Amino acid sequence: MSEAIIAKKAELVDVVAEKMKAAASIVVVDARGLTVEQDTVLRRELRGSEVEYKVIKNSILRRAAEQAGLEDLASVFVGPSAVAFSNEDVIAPAKILNDFAKNAEALEIKGGAIEGAVASKEEILALATLPNREGLLSMLLSVLQAPVRNVALAVKAVADNKEDAA
Repeated sequence: MSEAIIAKKAELVDVVAEKMKAAASIVVVDARGLTVEQDTVLRRELRGSEVEYKVIKNSILRRAAEQAGLEDLASVFVGPSAVAFSNEDVIAPAKILNDFAKNAEALEIKGGAIEGAVASKEEILALATLPNREGLLSMLLSVLQAPVRNVALAVKAVADNKEDAA
């Protein structure tokens, strides 16, 4: 191989390693067997949630994972691999890919990484069942509002009792 090709591959490894380091979550899938139409729809859904989706050679993925400190992730880079990176939403790639895999049997989740820690296929599937970021925030908000609401209801009940007694 020429030195120019080796340099390009080394640069690609560096770029992928940086994406792995910066990613909040990484999901690795086997997309072999998807039709062009299915692949287009999947990429559109992922892009809409600001998830980057790429098909990258396993040798480059292995080297990038090692460089990013995710050596254990190299075990999922067997056979054709596509990788979804999300820098913002931890749940988005897992949720979108899992929902898509329900309708497209050719798509198989292999594993990934969550917040810099390697995750198994089962952990990725468990992550996919969680509500999205907005859902989690609304749940948190309702939990935080509950004590205030209960105090307001108690004060109103006391006021109503005093009104009835008078």
